[in-house]
Amino acid sequence: MPVDNFIKLSKTCYVRQDYAQSFRNAGLADIEAIFKFSGDENLVKDNLTSYRSRIKFKLEGFDKALYLKRYDKVPVNRQIKNWFCHRNRASAAAFDYMPGKELLRYGISTPKTVAYGDQWAGLFEKRSFMVMEEIEGHSLEEKVPACFYDRKSANSHRLRCEFITKLADFVKAFHDTGFRHRDLYLCHIFCSEGDRFHLIDMHRAFKPRILAERYRLKDLTQLHYSAPGRVISQADRLRFYLRYCGKTKLDGRDKRFLRKVKSRAWRMALHDMKHSRQVPFAM
Repeated sequence: MPVDNFIKLSKTCYVRQDYAQSFRNAGLADIEAIFKFSGDENLVKDNLTSYRSRIKFKLEGFDKALYLKRYDKVPVNRQIKNWFCHRNRASAAAFDYMPGKELLRYGISTPKTVAYGDQWAGLFEKRSFMVMEEIEGHSLEEKVPACFYDRKSANSHRLRCEFITKLADFVKAFHDTGFRHRDLYLCHIFCSEGDRFHLIDMHRAFKPRILAERYRLKDLTQLHYSAPGRVISQADRLRFYLRYCGKTKLDGRDKRFLRKVKSRAWRMALHDMKHSRQVPFAM
């Protein structure tokens, strides 16, 4: 279980105590009902794999929207790969909510799990699901603070520096836990009041036993790639990296690392341009 205050509605469905009656009232007490549920909004996107689906809905008595993530017939090779990555045999949904439980102990905010469950066919998972609460605020892909658009005001410069410092500290704190996200784009970092950051979409997050540096490079490349060039300047990016590293200037190792970041970002860009997709950092 992701936390201790969950109760068992059925052998395939566990729900947080404060939500249990609302799930019963909505007829969502087992995995069969969960997978028949259509919700309020089907969150379809182009790069969503065929075995994953996402639905947004609300329950009576609660103001926050909920997000249902379902995994159906995950390919066996993908399941085995997940087990090796996480050094544990569990369902795809479990790998989505389990990192949040551990990250909470380090002060890294992720969506709160409301319900979860899975169904197995012998050794392998048949299907699984999790439900999480809506995160407050907005993604950094949707909106960055107004100070990034004002390059003349001294106050805006100060606010930019403060924001970048907080963001760099957040990303460093996340990496210091040993986790790597593997999808660390700005769309997966939310910012709420007081510049409080939250991470979403944890289904690929894991703790690599080897190649941790490779995945750190991947995370930082994804951040660099998704930061729009028309808003986030080269000075902003350098300020972020120096704060992340705890340095005042770059040394030879840093310069080599940043060359790798830029090289990887441009490889990603060439691929996206071939498919007529936008390249944020180059805009």
